[in-house]
Amino acid sequence: MHNIMRKGVITAGLLSSALALPAWAAKDAVIAVASTFTTLDPYDANDTLSQAVAKSFYQGLFGFDKDMKLTNVLAESYQTSSDGLTYTIKLRPNVKFQDGTDFNAAAVKVNLDRASNPDNHLKRYNLFKYVASTEVVDPLTVKITLKQPFSAFINNLAHPAAVMISPAALQKYGKDIGFHPVGTGPFEFVTWNQTDFVKVKKWDGYWKKGYPKLDSITWRPVVDNNTRAAMLQTGEATFAFPVPFEQAKLLEKNSKLDVVTTPSIMQRYISLNVTQKPFDNPKVREALEYAINRQALAKVAFAGYATPATGIVPPAIDFAQTYPAIAYNPAKARELLKEAGYPNGFETTLWSSHNHSTAQKVLQFTQQQLAQVGVKVKLLAMDAGQRAAEVESKGQKESGVRMFYTGWSASTGEADWALTPLFATSSWPPAIFNTAFYSNPQVDKDLADALKTTDRSQKAKLYKDAQDRIWNDHPWIPLVVEQLLSANNKNLSGFYVMPDTSFNFDEADLK
Repeated sequence: MHNIMRKGVITAGLLSSALALPAWAAKDAVIAVASTFTTLDPYDANDTLSQAVAKSFYQGLFGFDKDMKLTNVLAESYQTSSDGLTYTIKLRPNVKFQDGTDFNAAAVKVNLDRASNPDNHLKRYNLFKYVASTEVVDPLTVKITLKQPFSAFINNLAHPAAVMISPAALQKYGKDIGFHPVGTGPFEFVTWNQTDFVKVKKWDGYWKKGYPKLDSITWRPVVDNNTRAAMLQTGEATFAFPVPFEQAKLLEKNSKLDVVTTPSIMQRYISLNVTQKPFDNPKVREALEYAINRQALAKVAFAGYATPATGIVPPAIDFAQTYPAIAYNPAKARELLKEAGYPNGFETTLWSSHNHSTAQKVLQFTQQQLAQVGVKVKLLAMDAGQRAAEVESKGQKESGVRMFYTGWSASTGEADWALTPLFATSSWPPAIFNTAFYSNPQVDKDLADALKTTDRSQKAKLYKDAQDRIWNDHPWIPLVVEQLLSANNKNLSGFYVMPDTSFNFDEADLK
C-alpha cells in the first residue's frame, strides 16, 4: 500500500511539472482586444473583431495582405466571363478541414448556397446577395453565376466574412456553428469562455508546411483601455489593440515593447443634410470646409494619430482619388457665408454616431471652430440605440439629422463599398448610410457602370469622375483618416493590425 501511494505521489509530481513546462516552453501569444466576440461564424458577425479572431481557424478563397492588396488563399486562380456574370474559380488541391473533410468545390457550394440564401438571415447576406447559383464543375473547379454584373465580387469573396466552413460541421451543428468552428486555417478551436477568452491551438494538418509557427493563441477581450495597456507592461498580454492614444508615450518608454502605428481605411467626416436649409446651399457647405483646422483636430482629438483627409476615400482603398489639401481659412469661410446670405452665420445641430471620448473631443473642437465663423451648433453624442432610432431608421422627410459626425471603413478594400453606401441616391437612410441625403444622377450612373465593367482602366475613369463630382458638390466636411495604434512584446514578430482593423498573423512567431 505504502509503495503504491509513493508511486502516486511521484506521478502526480511529474504531471504537475509537465503541466507547468508548456507555460514556459510553448509559444502562446495572448492578444488583448477591445471588446467581446459576438459569434465565431463570420457570416453572421457585423463586427470586424469577431471576424478577425475567426481567421485563426477559417480561411476564404481570397484574402488581403497586410496592405489590403488582394491575395489568393484557398483559390489558385479565377476567370471572369466577358459579360461579367460568371466567375470560374480553380481551387487549391490537397486541403482538408480540421475534422478530416476534404476541401473541394462541393464545400464551396455548400458555403455560398448558405450565404446567398436570404432565408438564413445571416448578417453578411448583403455581400452575397448577387449570387444566383454556385455549381461544381469538377472537384477543384467551381462556377459562380451572378444575378447581375458586379465587378467587385472577388473583393467581396476576400472580405473577412467570406470563409469556408466544413460542410460536415455545418450539417452537424446547424445554427450553433458559431460555437463550433471547423475550418482549413492554421489553428484549431479549443475553447470559448464567453466572458473571458477564445483559445486556439496549432493544427498539425494545416496545408501550408512549416506553419503556424505559434503553438497557440489566446484571444482575450479587455474592454478597459488602460487595463489593456497595463497587461502589456506586466507581460500578461503579448499584443494589444487598440492602444489608447494617450498611453502611447508611456508604452514607448518600456524597452520590452514596440508601439506600432498603421494607416487605416477609417475615414472620419461630417455629413451635411443637403436637402435642408442652410445646407442646400453649396456655398454654405464649402464655407464649413474652410472653417475647420484639420491639423489641429488631429492633434487635439487623436493625439496626432490621424492624418488630414485627402479625399472622400482613404488612400489605402483601390481607386481612391487624392485632392489638394483643404486650407484652414476662417476669413474665406465667413466671406462664403456672407455670399450665401448668412452674414451672421446660423444655428444648427451636430450629432455624432458614437459617444466615446475621442468622438466627444471631435465634437467640442468642431463646435469651437464653427463658432469662430458665426455658426452655433448644439451637440449630441449618440449611443448605438439612439443612432439606430434617430439616424438609421428614418427616411429623408422625418429625419432630424443635419450635421452628423461619423466614420466609415470599406472592408472590401475597393471603392464601391467606400462610395455606394454613402453617396448613392438608393443609399439614403433607412436603406444604408447616405446621411447627407446626397443625390447626383451622374454619380449614381458612374457607380452602377463601374460595377458592370471588368476593365480596370474603365473602372478607374468612372470612380474618378464620381469622386470629382462628389468632391466639388461638398456634401461632407472630410476630416481625417485615423491611424491604428497597437503595441506588442518585442519577442512577438509577424503579427499586424490591418488597415480595416482586422489582423494578419500568418507569419506570427515568438522567440
